[in-house]
Amino acid sequence: MNIFHPFRDHHRRELAQQPFPAEWSRVMGQNVSCCRCLHPDERKRLEDLIKVFISEKHFEGCKGLTVTDEIRVTVAAQACLLLLNLRHDYYERLVSILVYPESFDFEQEVRGEAGIVSVMNLPVAGLSSSGGAVALSWPDTVRGAKSPGDGTNVIFHEFAHQLDLLDDAMNGAPLLDSAHMYRDWARVLGSEYQRLQQEVATGTPSLISAYGATKPAEFFAVVTELFFEKPAELQQQHPALYDEFRQYYRQDPAARLGECQAQRPPETGD
Repeated sequence: MNIFHPFRDHHRRELAQQPFPAEWSRVMGQNVSCCRCLHPDERKRLEDLIKVFISEKHFEGCKGLTVTDEIRVTVAAQACLLLLNLRHDYYERLVSILVYPESFDFEQEVRGEAGIVSVMNLPVAGLSSSGGAVALSWPDTVRGAKSPGDGTNVIFHEFAHQLDLLDDAMNGAPLLDSAHMYRDWARVLGSEYQRLQQEVATGTPSLISAYGATKPAEFFAVVTELFFEKPAELQQQHPALYDEFRQYYRQDPAARLGECQAQRPPETGD
């Protein structure tokens, strides 16, 4: 819920007026490949979002990791890209971002043979909590940021979960603008989710990771990764799904990527 806070809002306006630090720009250029194709006005809005995000969120290094500006900016740039055109309050439920020097163990239920469920500690690259925290592996974070075409990005995944949680339920349906949008969302994502489950059951290859078939919340997060990392492929293979995400995020990364590639000078041989 977006509540009016005079002092906070004044501080945000002050941050927007401050120049974006040159070192932060260097980090974005070095680590965050997905930002290279942004239009100048999008880049400016993103920078303003990053300044507020870093100011308001608590970053904590775990297991001896020291939090640096490189870590803050790499995380914030990707998390804020999701917010770029949304009506939002900077992931208002999120308080802390815990960053680990490697993947970390998380207790998970595993279904084995004959349907027997056991609890195991398994390594994960990220975790999103309804209690106001996101936990991240720093190597996985920077690897995903530097490799925009592999379809895997732990920041997009975990912060999609945070968007999903804004209506108090992590169920694969974020806050939408109208009942009509909810109906279309349920129809398209329900159909695509069932399609993925069938593909996983039959061993049919899919652009969408099999992990997305585990539950609707994971489907939303996995497709968010693809929407920003492999937008052209998602649009080509799942056009209705792409269109739902385009309407939700109010971005068209496939068009943006196409414009960016068209502006690049042609490669020349020796």
